[in-house]
Amino acid sequence: MSKIFAKPLGGLLKLIYDLVSKVGTEPEHLSFYAIAIILTTIVFKFILLPIGLGQMKSMKKMNDIQPKLKEIQDKYKSDPQTMQAKTMEVYKENKVNPFSSCLILIVQLPILLGFFKALGDPVQYVFKSQELYNSISKTFFWISNLEKPDPYLWGLPLVAALTTYLQSITMKTAQSPDPQAAQTQKMMNTFLPIMIWFAARNFPSGLALYWVISNTFQIIQQLILNRSMGDIKEESN
Repeated sequence: MSKIFAKPLGGLLKLIYDLVSKVGTEPEHLSFYAIAIILTTIVFKFILLPIGLGQMKSMKKMNDIQPKLKEIQDKYKSDPQTMQAKTMEVYKENKVNPFSSCLILIVQLPILLGFFKALGDPVQYVFKSQELYNSISKTFFWISNLEKPDPYLWGLPLVAALTTYLQSITMKTAQSPDPQAAQTQKMMNTFLPIMIWFAARNFPSGLALYWVISNTFQIIQQLILNRSMGDIKEESN
């Protein structure tokens, strides 16, 4: 499946690279290839923006109905069937789909896998020529070749982990009324950045760069949405 998405994503990356390379003189420490990866990532995020906004609004609704869900759980904890029925009624009344938050992940996964494949084999999926690929600069400040992992542990792998953590704390996700589930969610928010850090140490730096830019875009988007939701709430009061 990754090959299916790698071809169009690689083609888009090449298109953006061609456009960028015609702008002017290539900076010494910031290659056109790195700039193309950054711009392609932003294009991805704008394509996914409607889905992301829908997911965030759904999560906001989930937060709002948590007191009702907690009340139902406490009242019908000895009657699981009734508790489930009442919970579904609350979802229906508030037009909330508890599974909508998975949608953006399902959409992003093939993009991530396709981009991983394209960046892992840019000759096949992006430039279609070994000679052309060898001739271009692949620098990104301290990284001499974005095809290889970052040589420094404090570089893109660490930034990828930090932005993953910042993204998790800026998202006002619904906390489960189940203390055990809430604790599991909290642990995931802690350990996921660590997992990303370890993984990014072995990834091509270009993919780590994609992850950092993607997270940064998501953080800014979430902060803007949090602010707008707060303003709407204040006006309604």
